[in-house]
Amino acid sequence: MNYQHVQSPASVVMIRPHQFRSNPQTAADNAFQLAKTELPPETIAQQARDEFDRVVEELTAHGVKVHVFDDFGEKNTPDSVFPNNWFSTHHGGRVALYPMYSPNRRNERRADIIEMLKKEYRVQEVIDYSGLEYDDLFLEGTGAMVFDHVERLAYVSRSNRADPIILERFCTTFGYEPMAFDAMDECGKAIYHTNVMMSVAAEYALICLDLIANTARRNEIQARLTHSGRQVINLSRSQILEFSGNALELTGAKDRLLIISQRGLNALEAEQIKVIESSAQILPVSIPTIELAGGSVRCMLAGIHLTARA
Repeated sequence: MNYQHVQSPASVVMIRPHQFRSNPQTAADNAFQLAKTELPPETIAQQARDEFDRVVEELTAHGVKVHVFDDFGEKNTPDSVFPNNWFSTHHGGRVALYPMYSPNRRNERRADIIEMLKKEYRVQEVIDYSGLEYDDLFLEGTGAMVFDHVERLAYVSRSNRADPIILERFCTTFGYEPMAFDAMDECGKAIYHTNVMMSVAAEYALICLDLIANTARRNEIQARLTHSGRQVINLSRSQILEFSGNALELTGAKDRLLIISQRGLNALEAEQIKVIESSAQILPVSIPTIELAGGSVRCMLAGIHLTARA
């Protein structure tokens, strides 16, 4: 592991969707999801695939290693383009598999991806929490948890997709301190995934502090981010709705890169952009079709925090 990549990995796994569509099983608690559109399903699927391929091209051109797997939809996996929810990788050669809330999302787990990781990277241990689905306990990976890999913190917005029992078990095993909080949208519903409201990069953090209900907890989280040496970029509620918080910093051939959707970037203010650009190059990608499913570019990227084999 190159330790300059501890927070911002240089390689990712991505899943090319061939049967992309809005998932009815996730619509109830995902306020970012647009369940209906006037376009025919074939058009939606083709547009999503084209958007996906352009993201891969952009990342590859900037020196990020992208492991692409195809999903042809045989197992009813409309959200497979978002692989960060069912597995995560960690320094020291550890991989975690997660229990998923929606039944059809459980079909996204793939043994061939885990085998690729073992072949291409040094994997010491695969810890599988997915059996807890049968106990109605869920923790949806780096959607539910936003990691500070340097300070060993896991920021988590409590929801039905982030069970406190599994969170404690995961953090004990993987060596993170849990920083759980309640975050509510304007309708009083819990934010379904933490990564839509915050992103922790090497030298800055994007977060909507106003969504955190408890004032004391809000101040504590801001203090922890500041104490880590990062500049806190406080996003507004309206910016969160435009996916400005659903971004991920990666390490490219020359610079760190903040991968963010064009929609999310358009919602940022000039001063916020200036802070980001003092530390990383902004790499915007246009994925309006994929964003109909309630996730943006960060959800498409499963970062690889493992040591590559020689």
